[in-house]
Amino acid sequence: MSIPQSPKPAKLVIGLFMKEKSLIVPVTTQLVEKIGSIDMVSSWLPFNYTSYYEPEMGSPLFRRVLAFKSLVKQSALPEIKIITNKIEKKYSKNNKRLVNIDPGYMLHERFVLATGKNYTHRIYIGMGIFADLTLIYQKGSFRKLPWTYPDYAEKNMLTYLEMVRNKYVVDLKMQTAI
Repeated sequence: MSIPQSPKPAKLVIGLFMKEKSLIVPVTTQLVEKIGSIDMVSSWLPFNYTSYYEPEMGSPLFRRVLAFKSLVKQSALPEIKIITNKIEKKYSKNNKRLVNIDPGYMLHERFVLATGKNYTHRIYIGMGIFADLTLIYQKGSFRKLPWTYPDYAEKNMLTYLEMVRNKYVVDLKMQTAI
């Protein structure tokens, strides 16, 4: 028999992509006001793996990824996705988003993103939101899955996410020691 247990807290990670890099400052400010302080920021990463977003957002698109200081409950992900959806809506023009915001979380063994879109590999987690298992961590590195978005399987992204995971391990130990 399995015995229910509370899940470990997670490291909140939010990916953003946009055409106008100048939007990073006001959008990040909104995220900090609503969610909390940022711990780590990626460099600008290319976002040229799909043309899916170009009709809405234009091109070229650029990605940045933020990791937050405070660990969060895994169950908070739907609420965080609702917050980021509201920020996306605020930064829209003529019903077209100027920024795409993808919240997710990091654990020892996996990286999960939140989405409002159902699909075969996504699990419903409440409030109209699904969890997308994006990467798994095995044998000392992240492993992509058949459905992993190409930009999340890219070398620079995986290097950054590895640093976030390492920081998460430290944060978890610090939280447990208190």
